[in-house]
Amino acid sequence: MPESLPRLLFVCIENSCRSQMAEGIARALGGDRVAAFSAGSRPSGQVNPRAVQFMAEKGIDLTPQQSKGLDDLPTGITWDYVVTMGCGDACPWLPARHRLDWDLPDPKTLDDDGFRHVRDHIEQLVHGLMDEATRPGGDKKEQGR
Repeated sequence: MPESLPRLLFVCIENSCRSQMAEGIARALGGDRVAAFSAGSRPSGQVNPRAVQFMAEKGIDLTPQQSKGLDDLPTGITWDYVVTMGCGDACPWLPARHRLDWDLPDPKTLDDDGFRHVRDHIEQLVHGLMDEATRPGGDKKEQGR
């Protein structure tokens, strides 16, 4: 991973919905300007099919992604941003320059409209994060969202 790229890590519990969607959105928006990853504190072992379905509505393909645990991440990295997503104490501490906690419900049990609402909220938050993380120069401040 090139050292000059902002390194973004999205963490939820199962790494099957929220963090997968955030990683997909960040990769789609950031292209080669960011290095985006996701992981779960207790990964489910699969990306939720509904996350794949509802992200496809946005033109983002999650089928190449896999549910990963924290041990599957590259080692020896200090992340530029670690974003936890509604996992509270189940999200471990990881070295990061900036930490954000997005208090988002797990959409896996929500109806389709609720799932889309969470997806769209994540998209808005990732847009803001991308603006901040890829801003040329200047110090990026820590903030909670």
